[in-house]
Amino acid sequence: MTEDDAKAWVEGRFGAAGAAAMACLADIVLNEARQQNLIAPSTIDAIWSRHIVDSAQLIGFADGESRGRWIDIGSGAGFPGLVVAALTEREVWLVEPRKRRAAFLAETAIRLGIADRTHIVSDRIEKVREKASIISARAVGPLTELFAWARDCSTPETRWILPKGRSARDEVASAEQEWHGVFHVEHSLTDPDSLIVLASGVSRR
Repeated sequence: MTEDDAKAWVEGRFGAAGAAAMACLADIVLNEARQQNLIAPSTIDAIWSRHIVDSAQLIGFADGESRGRWIDIGSGAGFPGLVVAALTEREVWLVEPRKRRAAFLAETAIRLGIADRTHIVSDRIEKVREKASIISARAVGPLTELFAWARDCSTPETRWILPKGRSARDEVASAEQEWHGVFHVEHSLTDPDSLIVLASGVSRR
């Protein structure tokens, strides 16, 4: 997916207002990337495809679960947490233990006009006790660890949306040794070799 393809995809799915919000987010992230390592330098010229669309596509996997809290673990530069908050009307919690990045997330939420429905938690997910309808985590940790870390945030109805790259099927096989649940793997729009794990009904064996 080229950068032009990515921009067209966002506008086609979320309209001109959504595309404008993502352009603003991209500018903010790129400017801040000069001060702190928010995204890998190799992805700076592909921020729309590698980060924005890669995050925005996750919203489609939450269709049918349009209400309820979305908790994003290890939000970093705001992918996918800020993207979800900016492109939907959801209440989104962004959990980021690194203080400087948490401060960046809070400031960016204000600049994007979404501070009223975002909550920045500058701590580890293990300290969070709020229940979530959706839990996401992008490049944070193995499935077995994610399920353990966020167990106090999940219920049997919680839907987990977890981009895992090429390791997805191996991680699912490993997780199934410790966790019950319904697991499904989808291909990413941005890279046919990258996979997204969808899980529900997760509980420890």
